[in-house]
Amino acid sequence: MQNFPKIEKLCSKTLIDKLFEKKQKITKYPLTLFWIETELLEKVSVQSTVTVSKRRFKKAVTRNLLKRRIREAFRLNKYDYLYQQLENQNKQLAIMIVYQSNDILKYSEIESAMLLLLKKLSKRIDHQKSV
Repeated sequence: MQNFPKIEKLCSKTLIDKLFEKKQKITKYPLTLFWIETELLEKVSVQSTVTVSKRRFKKAVTRNLLKRRIREAFRLNKYDYLYQQLENQNKQLAIMIVYQSNDILKYSEIESAMLLLLKKLSKRIDHQKSV
């Protein structure tokens, strides 16, 4: 259940551009989560991608380390806070997670920020449902 298959990875350039156009974002240091509700080509609840600035971290090794930590935090917590709710409401989301810090943070700090982001996102989705 806690997996991250290829069909859940966001690769569409047009969807990524839409994420920045809509400007629906949630921030909890060191992460910013951009999201839109959209029809996805695959039959999944969420497609996501992670990005770490090349300007802040010159070495690819460091960027990859941070992306692995972010993806792992997302993978372990997505079902508890997001997927069940989206499947019940029959919605699909595209998500981009951006790392904002200039420092290499521990996994525990990244995971706590991810938990708060996912909780806030689920509240926003519930709020949209009721409006």
